[in-house]
Amino acid sequence: MRCGLIGRKLAHSFSPEIHAELDAYAYKLYELEPEAVENFVRRGPLDAFNVTIPYKETVLPMMDELSERARRIGSVNTVVRRTDGTLFGDNTDADGMLYMFRRAGFCMTGKKVLVLGSGGSSRTACAVLKDLGAYPVVISRKGENNYGNLRLHADAEYIINTTPVGMYPNCGVSPLDISGFPRLCGVADIIYNPARTKLLLDCEAVGIPCINGLTMLVDQGRRASEIFTGKSIPESATDAIVGKIARRTENIVLIGMPGCGKSTVGQIIAERLGRPFCDADAELSARTGRSVPEIIRTDGEDAFRRLETECAAELGKRSGTVIACGGGVVTREENYPLYHQNGIILWLDRPVEELPVDGRPISQSRSVKVLYAERMPMYRKWSDITVSAAKTAEETAKLVLEALKL
Repeated sequence: MRCGLIGRKLAHSFSPEIHAELDAYAYKLYELEPEAVENFVRRGPLDAFNVTIPYKETVLPMMDELSERARRIGSVNTVVRRTDGTLFGDNTDADGMLYMFRRAGFCMTGKKVLVLGSGGSSRTACAVLKDLGAYPVVISRKGENNYGNLRLHADAEYIINTTPVGMYPNCGVSPLDISGFPRLCGVADIIYNPARTKLLLDCEAVGIPCINGLTMLVDQGRRASEIFTGKSIPESATDAIVGKIARRTENIVLIGMPGCGKSTVGQIIAERLGRPFCDADAELSARTGRSVPEIIRTDGEDAFRRLETECAAELGKRSGTVIACGGGVVTREENYPLYHQNGIILWLDRPVEELPVDGRPISQSRSVKVLYAERMPMYRKWSDITVSAAKTAEETAKLVLEALKL
């Protein structure tokens, strides 16, 4: 079989990786301009294909037959070219969204759900929610229910974001403030890059269950593959692929005191995993043309910290990178979401008496023991995993990989 994905911008698509895990058919990406879509759909080389934005509604009238679900939702993301040349269109986004809700443990029957956005994904969400017995309310920029009168919907118990607000590269913004919803008990964001949008980070901070869109993406692909091939694929395949992609794309962020070995250990980890490595202080120096000690000596620590945050805002957007942070990165609370949005944060803890101070102006200006005592609560708060440094960098790197289960 010849399969693939059509859309306008597909450079960062995970679909080939997903379908390679599901079956052995060829699956390629086809970036099309609007004027080329109809000819490709009707007379192209593919036996079956998926459709992504902005063409899910465009292809609808080109289908010879639609599933009841695709007709009801008004968009198609899965197409099969039958042996007689006719085209059958279906919508497996609904399957993926339903599985995402189930995977998050959301109980939405009888609940009021705000659906942010009014595009194709919003229509899919509303159809799924109605099937579940929920009461969806679409929030858009204009119309009766909009972002200017969200106070009228403070009783909502779930929120589904179907907009691109907060998506890479425009990270760090949220479509709304969750503090205005005191009954909120679950949030889903169909964005999966970054892994944690600001909306999801805000939920994490106050303990509200939340989930990103990677599960939806993979499960709609699983269901599409079933339609392509006629073979049944267990839902466990979705969880396995989600885990594999998440591990591959997640940054490994190392924090800890100056001199604890973050850079050396990080380089070893990156080499063993075949990943890129970045030393945040070295990156900052390359950008400014000055060393960290020079910046602190001439401009002061506050100026250096501002530059460090600017650097973190860019480094945190990367995927699949091993990042060694400066020792004091934890002293600015705003740095945490920048690194956590796409990363697992690991504290490399080394005994104070083993920490060197040469070439480290902040460690030289103050007692290392005092500095460690001040920063330890912040390291602990930031870290997902703590690893005690071993005698050698190689041994420590081994402990890190074991802790990460990589």
